Amino acid sequence: MRIIPAIDIINGKCVRLTKGDYDTQKIYGEDPLEMAKMFEGFGFRYLHLVDLDGAKSKQIVNHKVLESIAKNTKLKVDFGGGIKSISDVELAFSCGAKQITAGSMAVQQPELFLGILQKFGSKKIILGTDVLNRKIATNGWRKYAVDIEMIEFICSYEQKGIEYLICTDISKDGMLQGPATDLYAETLNQTNLKLIASGGCSSIEEIKELKKIGCEGVIIGKAIYENKINLKELAELC
Repeated sequence: MRIIPAIDIINGKCVRLTKGDYDTQKIYGEDPLEMAKMFEGFGFRYLHLVDLDGAKSKQIVNHKVLESIAKNTKLKVDFGGGIKSISDVELAFSCGAKQITAGSMAVQQPELFLGILQKFGSKKIILGTDVLNRKIATNGWRKYAVDIEMIEFICSYEQKGIEYLICTDISKDGMLQGPATDLYAETLNQTNLKLIASGGCSSIEEIKELKKIGCEGVIIGKAIYENKINLKELAELC
């Protein structure tokens, strides 16, 4: 299972939110590149980089941060936030992303999303699903598509060629009270997708349980920054 540290960016700084609420942002570092280098130094090979400014905007904002990390580390970066067009996808890849994550686009502009999937391939495009009460949330979680049921949505995209899925239960995100393991197990039972769990992990034991149920990867953010999980122990799971 891939162990994927997360860096979220607002105004060029490393932050974390609670339940996706921008008013709860807490700064954990002034320099995302130094944070990325620290992760690489511990032996991590992957990074989940989110442009939270972009998620609120109409396009990618912090692409220079992505470019700096890609040029100065060997981390394989998946990048999300602000990807609203083919040009955004091309920009992310030109700046060094190995994969991109798109969520709101898949809900609001499915034809565009499928065009991107066809152009770049299922190995490079991750379907991002942010979920609240089993419904899909969009636009940095500030708007909710309450009529779209999660499993149905995911299955429809699996049929159209999606291979990778990041699933975040908003109610768990940043709470350090455990991941949505039951939701992930149900998703894995109903699909053959490579599921990357995101949100709520606070212990090595929880991560091992996610591996046991079949998750392809797990994204760890706040638990690292709040020293709930020891980085050396976490790196040993890679």
